[in-house]
Order: sequence, then structure tokens, then C-alpha cells
Amino acid sequence: MLGRSWIKPLIIGGMAALITAMILFNQPTGQAYAQQPTGSIPTVTGTPIGPYVTVYADQNLIAVFAGPSSYNYDQIGILAAGERAPAIGYSQDGNWIEIVYLGVPGGKGWVYGPFVAISTSSLPKVEAPPTAAPRTTPTLNPTYVSAFGVELEPTRLPTFTPPAPLKIPSYAQANSSTAKVPLGLVILVLALIGILGAIISFLRGTR
Repeated sequence: MLGRSWIKPLIIGGMAALITAMILFNQPTGQAYAQQPTGSIPTVTGTPIGPYVTVYADQNLIAVFAGPSSYNYDQIGILAAGERAPAIGYSQDGNWIEIVYLGVPGGKGWVYGPFVAISTSSLPKVEAPPTAAPRTTPTLNPTYVSAFGVELEPTRLPTFTPPAPLKIPSYAQANSSTAKVPLGLVILVLALIGILGAIISFLRGTR
């Protein structure tokens, strides 16, 4: 009996240790936090607006040209009153503004400066695009020329040759100190002498 007296205290101690462990492990170890989302929330940022032009309200429609001239370049589009377009730069003379104009080859165009308001004056100066080839009708079809071997020799335009100066002859007035009898007067005198001789001969023959 004495040899088994240690079993009861061991069982009681084990049960006490088990209860103590259960109490300790069931206590909260820290502050509970709500579940955080794992994905990132996108931030909305505005697109920075660069320099732009705005068509004046008193302009109904303005033309957009392929270059800084309404004479040397073709019209490629229009802008309405109040319409905006991004600005690229000034022409060399400062009268035209190059803009972004989508839908045309190159996506650029030119507007006349007095028709629009510019948001800034610090635009750079840009070079004008090359002008289009003149609309001419060739005298010979290049296909026919290459097929038949026609060689065209350049010819010079006729040059103007001024005529020789006109020479006007000059006549010197003859100065004579001696008086001359007109030839008509001599013939008249001879005729009168002949008539008078004929009358005298007729009168002698009648006697």
C-alpha cells in the first residue's frame, strides 16, 4: 500500500497541469485585425494637358492646311468654333501654328494664327513640310517612252535678237550761186517759136 501512495498525487498533479495548460492556450495572444485586401487599388491620375489652340467663337469654320500657307499647300480639313487641338510649334514667320490633326497622312496640320487662341507662347519654331509637286500634264506618257525607246532631247527656248539699227540716209542741200532756167520754160519758148514759124510759113504760102 505504501508503494502505491505516490500514484494518487501524480494523477492529481497531471490533471492540474492539463487544466492549467488548457486555460493558458485558450487565452487570446494579441489584437485581432480585419482581413486586408490582397489586390492593389488603382489610382486615377489625370493626363497632363500640353499646349493647345482653341478656335475663336466668332469663327464659324477655319481651314486646316498641309503647310503654313494657303497658296502653296492643300487644305486637308477644318476646325469648328470652340474646337481644341494640341499645338506643336510656330512657323518660321510666326503666323501659322502646327497642330495635331489625326486622320490625315502624318497626323499633323497647320492653322492660321489670328484665327485661334494659344494656351502658351513658349512654342518652338518648326520647319515647314516640303511643298507638293505642281500639277502638270506630261506631254508624253513615260510608259510609252520606256517601251519604244523615245529619247527626248532638251531644247532651248528661242532667244530674242534685236534688229540692226536702221540707217536713214541724209541728203546734203546743194547750194548754187548761179541762177538756172527751169526746163519747162525752155520747152514752152521752143513751142511758141515753132508755132510762130508755122504761122509765118502759112501766110507766105497764101500770097
